Amino acid sequence: MIPPSVLPWAHCEPRRLRGVQGVLTDIDDTLTTEGAIPLGVVAALAALRAASLPVIAVTGRPMGWSRPIAEEMPLAAVVAENGAVGLFRDAAGLQVEYVDPESTRSANAVRLRAVAARIVAEVPGATLARDSAGRVTDIAVDHAEFMRLDPARIAQVAAIMRSEGMNATVSSIHINGWYGTHTKLSGATWIVRRLLGKDLDAERDLWLYVGDSTNDELMFASFAFSVGVANLADFADRLQQWPAYITQHDRGRGFVEVAEALLAARAV
Repeated sequence: MIPPSVLPWAHCEPRRLRGVQGVLTDIDDTLTTEGAIPLGVVAALAALRAASLPVIAVTGRPMGWSRPIAEEMPLAAVVAENGAVGLFRDAAGLQVEYVDPESTRSANAVRLRAVAARIVAEVPGATLARDSAGRVTDIAVDHAEFMRLDPARIAQVAAIMRSEGMNATVSSIHINGWYGTHTKLSGATWIVRRLLGKDLDAERDLWLYVGDSTNDELMFASFAFSVGVANLADFADRLQQWPAYITQHDRGRGFVEVAEALLAARAV
């Protein structure tokens, strides 16, 4: 059940939205619907860009998977692998930058392979995500994209990751694990400073975050303007931190609902 403290997005006052300076958003089941970014979402992203509202996608997806999205979508940047890598376009083309140096990434890669092998061996039915070939700094186990793991096995995978000293989060489709201190929040803070020269820590009330699952809880807790698309309710029994608002529509249409309200508020 959605807590009464979570308000319908339609109840957000336009005057509050006029001060928003940028949008941070998850990708899977937030921008996407049935695995693709609908044309309506692309149009909404383009309209936000035209209104000088930068949109930065922050995702657990890998660097390789994120490249075409960073190249083709009207986004200011994509922060991939839960804050470890940023992808953005400039005059020279697509740029890819990492939080950790190559020496750290190489050392961690050995450890990541060992943990991945342990999970596959110990958890019945556990399978690495199909996008694993594009991953540089983390591992991902599929629990709802192409394979299905029940809550007990999802918890077992996350527990193994944490027992190996890793961070672990559960998205709407994957269980992600990584070494290091980076998070969706730290990655967003880094890329906002890198590209826009702004201090996100000092300007969180001016940014809005949109997400859909338990791996968005840190972001929900960090932004007063936090919005869950309607399918966030699928995680109601697992959420500890809810957003301030929830949309009427799910997935990509929910993001469009957010974009339409932002654009309407700026037009007044």
